[in-house]
Amino acid sequence: MAAPGRPLRDGLDRIVKADRGALVVVGDDPAVLSICSGGFLLDAEFSPQRLSELAKMDGAIILAADASRIARANVHLMPKASIPTTETGTRHRTAERVARSVDVPVLSVSAAMSVIAVYRNDQKHTLQPVGLMVDRSDRALATLQRFRSRFDVALSVLSTLEVEDTVSVGDVVRVLQSAEMIRRIADELAGHLVELGDEGRMVRMQLAELVEGVPATIRLVIRDYLRQPSNRGEVTAEAVDRALRQLSGLAADELIEGRRIADVLALPSSSDPYSGIEPRGYRLLNRLPRFSDTIVDRVVGRFASFQQVMRASLADLEQVEGVGVAKARMLKDGLSRLAEASILERYQ
Repeated sequence: MAAPGRPLRDGLDRIVKADRGALVVVGDDPAVLSICSGGFLLDAEFSPQRLSELAKMDGAIILAADASRIARANVHLMPKASIPTTETGTRHRTAERVARSVDVPVLSVSAAMSVIAVYRNDQKHTLQPVGLMVDRSDRALATLQRFRSRFDVALSVLSTLEVEDTVSVGDVVRVLQSAEMIRRIADELAGHLVELGDEGRMVRMQLAELVEGVPATIRLVIRDYLRQPSNRGEVTAEAVDRALRQLSGLAADELIEGRRIADVLALPSSSDPYSGIEPRGYRLLNRLPRFSDTIVDRVVGRFASFQQVMRASLADLEQVEGVGVAKARMLKDGLSRLAEASILERYQ
């Protein structure tokens, strides 16, 4: 509600430009009213101009929960003095105590510093100028672009090596490193987009383009290489989610170093990036047209590794449930095309 382009932010910016301060509570439920004293009952439709004019008076302004109406103005807020606060100014101390005692957003505009702060429960966020947020977002997008290019190259190399049966631990780690960096930068940008509001339309479109397909691809990579105690059987969605959480929990230096990424997937000889490993085949088989996830799961479950699928005869493929003569031939033709593409990429 306080993002650029929204009426509430327009009203707050007017207060800042007028070098005034304000204390605004977004919510007028009984819990809020119980700590209010005095003031004027308005129940008027919200507008940025009205908010700015009412800020000329002392006391807090109480808005409806959706900020569509101004409920009260010139209100004296009386949260308990025993509620802890780290703020020093009277207005900011009151804002933090109200937010800690009542589950509503409280906004404080500093007249001296021209800063807008948002309090909610025990958290505080200072709104940044739009220009600064746009600059930060542009830098993050440029970094994201570099990691997306690195991810695409590493994934292309991995596909070639999977067809040739020469994948090493290091090849898988490089893909996951880039993917996790993409996720972290995208998460940071998502926070910027909330604060940018309507000003973040272009950033939002670029972000969607740069992360397109990455989450689904990484889940397939993890399904291909995550080693279970038996090293056989279906890799469940829960196991993939657990691996993703472990990757997201890695420190920055652990992510860069790479060894802990191999440990997350329980890859063999994680200390040796050149250790050879075999994919199950989920990712490459999902690239083939007209093959459902169910059929892919059955094929992988039947042959256990991608190389075994590559070497399987038509008769072997027909034995998989749901794969008849026609689909078996389509599968063999699709695998042949993957092999041809691998050779072309290797020697171009």
